[in-house]
Amino acid sequence: MIRPATSADVDEILQVTADCAKAMIAKGIYQWNEHYPSHAAFEEDIKRNELYIYTHQERILGTVVVSTLKDEIYEEITWLTPSDARCIYIHRLAVHPEAQGQGIAQQMMQFAEEYAREHDFASVRLDTFSKNERNNIFYTKRGYQKLEPVYFPKQSEFPFYCYELVL
Repeated sequence: MIRPATSADVDEILQVTADCAKAMIAKGIYQWNEHYPSHAAFEEDIKRNELYIYTHQERILGTVVVSTLKDEIYEEITWLTPSDARCIYIHRLAVHPEAQGQGIAQQMMQFAEEYAREHDFASVRLDTFSKNERNNIFYTKRGYQKLEPVYFPKQSEFPFYCYELVL
């Protein structure tokens, strides 16, 4: 079941993202670290009603942010849709390592894309770490077009690729 997250969920969400970070680091993917994602970021997402969780038998297995806020760094990107278009931005999609490969990320992205369509958004935009081949393939297979890179120095020296799905 996908539902909006509450403040009571944040500790469990942080455990999911920490477990994801450990699993990625074990594979040589240094996408998340002690700075990101943070408790404060998830609390802000909740205040804006933009954080959703996937639960199964009352356990949080996945999380995603479905936001209308355009990060400042995205201003330099040449998107497929006009810069003033109404767009959804996806952040912090995570599925607990024990639950990966079961279609949960697909369901969460389907949820986000349907939300965007139902609310007449022009596209769905996101970025993912360039060294995370699995994520890059995942978004390409969903029909997202790879665009320009952006850099988040607190996270990595390597770029993050921007993607957009025009609805």
